[in-house]
Amino acid sequence: MQDDIVIGLEIHVQLLTQTKLFCHCSTDYIDREPNTNTCPVCLGLPGCLPVLNKKAVELAVRTAIALNCHINTTNIFHRKNYFYPDLPKAYQISQYDLPLAGEGYLEILTGNQNEKVRIRINRAHMEEDAGKLVHIEENGRITGSLVDYNRSCIPLLEIVTEPDIHSSDEAIIFLQNLRSIVQYLGVCDGNLERGSMRCDANISIRDSKTHQLGTKTEVKNMNSFRAIKKALDYEIIRQRKMIEDGEKILQETRRWDEANNKTISMRTKEEAHDYRYFPEPDLLPLTIESSWIKEIEDNLPELPADRKKRFVKDFGLSEYNADRLVEVKSLGDYFEEAVGHYKNYEKLTNWILSELLGYLSEDSIDISSSPVSAERLTELLVLIDRNIISGKIAKTIFEKMYKTGQRAEELVQESGLTQISDKSEIDTVIEKVISQNYQSVQDYHSGKEKALNYLVGQVMRYTKGRAQPDLVLDLLKEKVNKLSN
Repeated sequence: MQDDIVIGLEIHVQLLTQTKLFCHCSTDYIDREPNTNTCPVCLGLPGCLPVLNKKAVELAVRTAIALNCHINTTNIFHRKNYFYPDLPKAYQISQYDLPLAGEGYLEILTGNQNEKVRIRINRAHMEEDAGKLVHIEENGRITGSLVDYNRSCIPLLEIVTEPDIHSSDEAIIFLQNLRSIVQYLGVCDGNLERGSMRCDANISIRDSKTHQLGTKTEVKNMNSFRAIKKALDYEIIRQRKMIEDGEKILQETRRWDEANNKTISMRTKEEAHDYRYFPEPDLLPLTIESSWIKEIEDNLPELPADRKKRFVKDFGLSEYNADRLVEVKSLGDYFEEAVGHYKNYEKLTNWILSELLGYLSEDSIDISSSPVSAERLTELLVLIDRNIISGKIAKTIFEKMYKTGQRAEELVQESGLTQISDKSEIDTVIEKVISQNYQSVQDYHSGKEKALNYLVGQVMRYTKGRAQPDLVLDLLKEKVNKLSN
């Protein structure tokens, strides 16, 4: 059924420059007072001339190279004309028929990680961001709107795919891969929730008999991977049902309504001619020297795919675990810092991906702000390896580390949760367990191996998890086997 689903994505990536695309205003606009990061240029006041930010061009070229695009050495900025309150000039400076780059691709692994799919990149072009509408609500109803122009003129790179995506899962994998790439490149922080990376999706259903493309709809207002997947799935089901019922699908722009889990019509979809594009008269055509492109290419940092290969080769990680570690750059950085202190890579990976990420995810904290540093996590793992604490106790200690920021050794000493490795002390407990569970001893003698595990569990219960498990198992086997003679 996926063959008839056709999805193309338009992704806007905010470029990590210190100043805006055409003026010297700061790009640090988050949490600032409204309309304080502005000037006559980004407010579009008469007589003000834009000046292109070279750093923004460099970051855009860097991204285009990583996406295997052809870089156009000559490209032109255009005026995209439309009226909306957050657009102070009543036009947006963008690129149209001569964009920065095109004809690229990104290969992704889908399903069982063995199927490689190539998603083609139609174009990557630069443009300025618009401002932001702030809605005033009373009793759940919007009673007015204000405009904050702090975001106006922030540099964007818009990446447009070909309609090569055939499921919501493929779309999410593509976006996760793209986010990793822009993070590794230092181009964008990839934060969907805060809007530094935004995605619009075009969806249509192909006729299964004639293979003719159906009418597409565009879906906006999706600020998380979860929201994107839900919106795509909803729209696919909605369009299929309309086709089955003989209804006509309109070419329109719809928004994702998170509260009601559905898409809602916003307006009919515009065509390119509706924007009346024409070359920006205040900006000369942009010429990018081939030597500069080569210089940028030669200085690209390690990308996620290369880091994954290195993690598999150098640390013996599985493809799956390596994939998870490199997906977010800060997570891969955390792992790399940790392996400088600890060499049991498999155990380290398991603790990062299960215990640490579990807590961070629950509190919506990025690993770069983790209360447990990479070095302190490895200190905890060393205590396990030295048999000072058990793995079970380590989880209790880790929770306290996460909540208090204390070191593992301090918490172990304070709590008295050191592991019992004294044979005579464990022997005493084992004798007590055997006397109370003699039926399990007989079951073990009759060939029921699980009975021994039960006895081990009882010893651990009596010692509150502090007994050294391997020693308990060895001593139990010895005593139980003697009883059979």
